[in-house]
Amino acid sequence: MNRQELKVEKKRRRKKKRPVLRRLLLITVILFFIVGGYASYLVYKTIQAANESYTELERGEKSKLREAAVTAGKDPISILLMGVEDYSSGGENGRTDSLIVATVNPDTKDMKLISIPRDTRVYIEEADKEDKINHAYVYGKKEATINAVENLLEIPIDYYATVNFNGFKEVVDEIGGVTVDVPFNFWEKSDENNQRIYFEEGKMKLNGEEALAYARMRKRDPRGDFGRNDRQKQIIEASIDKIMSPNNLLKLDEVAEHVGKNVETNLRISEALAIQQRYGGFNSSSIDQLTIEGQDEYVGGVYYFSPDEEKLKELKTELNNHLEHTSSLADSNQTEDYDTE
Repeated sequence: MNRQELKVEKKRRRKKKRPVLRRLLLITVILFFIVGGYASYLVYKTIQAANESYTELERGEKSKLREAAVTAGKDPISILLMGVEDYSSGGENGRTDSLIVATVNPDTKDMKLISIPRDTRVYIEEADKEDKINHAYVYGKKEATINAVENLLEIPIDYYATVNFNGFKEVVDEIGGVTVDVPFNFWEKSDENNQRIYFEEGKMKLNGEEALAYARMRKRDPRGDFGRNDRQKQIIEASIDKIMSPNNLLKLDEVAEHVGKNVETNLRISEALAIQQRYGGFNSSSIDQLTIEGQDEYVGGVYYFSPDEEKLKELKTELNNHLEHTSSLADSNQTEDYDTE
């Protein structure tokens, strides 16, 4: 294999491994906004670093499903976290390969997290047809993606953040690694040199490269995606606990810089601080991770993930209750008929 072929192969491998990495960084970003301890300073520095890429949505401050704009730190809110796959053009021409919705409630002081499969079949307003939800970004960037998620879950999306995956490994290395409880012996290839990294059952301390491999492995886990999800949650919780430890107090500027330079959001510094102050007692045990249940299917020769209608209805109710919001989208003409002509 010549040098050019090696470059192409490395690029292909990196592209395949980005989704898991972005998903980890996406979840970590929203946790940074609300954990206690030194989080006030961390939030301020993170949003300050991201402020150069602050972007207001074309719709304004209010979701189409809200009668009035929400007040961060006072009202229950939702945040859509997006990872865009095309960074060669600054994310302008890509698709979202990671979509995570977080809802937080100031009364219950907890969070619900739901990861939306990228191949989920959903109505996209800007295309006036059903398509994969990760294609919405092609039709109308952030706004189209937000509309598609609102159509799918029938909840208002109040804030958004787009995230570049590069910051995750930098953060783990900056805080001196993380310790996890490995459930069984396995190996996974490194995203840097394609060499095997071996994990042994029991406590292990991982650097950034190892943490990514640990969170990425699926094929050798007897529980498949469910096992991988548990390991990803381990990494996230370990990262949050480590970041908030006194030993990392002097590294908060560096951590915030790594995160901030990889984030674009419509969340202002004042709003982020208001959220943190209201959720001062938040910890990782307050996270409820939800799942969209469904099945894979081919429609018109195209592969989709189709949510189970009854389970999706239950999920919509749970999320709207958490937001203390009454869904009105189901009664609108926008979702009466998703069939294309």
